[in-house]
Amino acid sequence: MLLAQIQIPGLEPRPDGPASSVDPNYFELLERNSHIVYPALAILVLGLVSLAILQASRAQEMDGAVKAEFKKLIIEELRRFPAGLETPMLVESTGLERGKLVRLLNQMEQDGLLLSHHTTKHQTVWCVKGVGGKKRY
Repeated sequence: MLLAQIQIPGLEPRPDGPASSVDPNYFELLERNSHIVYPALAILVLGLVSLAILQASRAQEMDGAVKAEFKKLIIEELRRFPAGLETPMLVESTGLERGKLVRLLNQMEQDGLLLSHHTTKHQTVWCVKGVGGKKRY
């Protein structure tokens, strides 16, 4: 015992127990501030998820040239049928996904290019403004 207490030059004293790879003070800090840390982490995760959803929705948007080309195709197709076409028929003729097509059709209606009305079968019929179709007064 006496030899263990004597300091020998060049030899460092050994710790009493094995050194832990995890600092217990870190866990104590988390336990003491858990009312701040965990809500902050939750807000951070929600923010990241929201950002990812926004980025995914923007990635699905068409660029201007592609959008203009599809609008031209839609107008040409609707001019061939003066009475108008239902949305499923336009999906088949344009080859565009239904959601993107409806978004484009709604934009074109807001721009004053198209008119729409609903049938008794709960389908929307689209026609070029001023060419046949049901007129709005």
